[in-house]
Amino acid sequence: MKAVIIEDEVLVARELAAKINMVADDVEIVTTLPSLKTARKWFMENAEPDILFMDIQLGDGISFQLLDEFSLQSMIVFTSAYNEYAIKAFKVNGIDYILKPVDEEELKRAINKCRERRQPVKIVPDDLMRMIKSFSNGTPLSIFKEKFIVQIRHQWLPVNTSEIACFAKENLHYLHTFAGDRYIVDYNTLEEIEELLDPVKYYRANRQYIVHIDAIQSIQLHDNQKLTLTLKSPLKLSIDISREKAPAFKKWFDR
Repeated sequence: MKAVIIEDEVLVARELAAKINMVADDVEIVTTLPSLKTARKWFMENAEPDILFMDIQLGDGISFQLLDEFSLQSMIVFTSAYNEYAIKAFKVNGIDYILKPVDEEELKRAINKCRERRQPVKIVPDDLMRMIKSFSNGTPLSIFKEKFIVQIRHQWLPVNTSEIACFAKENLHYLHTFAGDRYIVDYNTLEEIEELLDPVKYYRANRQYIVHIDAIQSIQLHDNQKLTLTLKSPLKLSIDISREKAPAFKKWFDR
């Protein structure tokens, strides 16, 4: 598991890192961030970690501000010299709250909680998967839509999902292929389309677009923490991603 420490006292941060290394050899500390300012910049440019070890009172503000500004999905272990923030910490889905100086046993228990929370939910049990394979001659059935049917004049045309670069909501709903073709798709909402797509390959960028990971040519970072995606030729579409969604997009894209 990758971890980031947010702590403004250098010696305290070093001691915490040493204790983490001592009690959890599967936790890799990616970086230590000493302020809200450096944390904001880091989260704009990097995928969020699995765990955040977060001090609450920093030299330039309260770390809860980061949670208001970014839609972080990381598991958070709060560390503080004060217990007055404990209730708020759990309201923002904190995994644990450890008072300083950090006790190694408490730290170990907190990391164990993170491991348990990180365990993936098995959606398809093994026996059901074996049954599915038996019905499909050994090949698992796809749970995502493999093609979309579009109408051109008086005929239907199948478009393989693998050929679709993005879906767009304009007056109607359209799909754009990697080749640059544009077709109307008969769905009421982008939410309906999103449920049919593999989330590893497709990302809901905003209210108007769902984009394929291989369609992205470049990503522009703005001073206001928003992103703009430019899609590859012949599409050349520009798609904005809000400041709130930028960290989640970074984690999806950087894998």
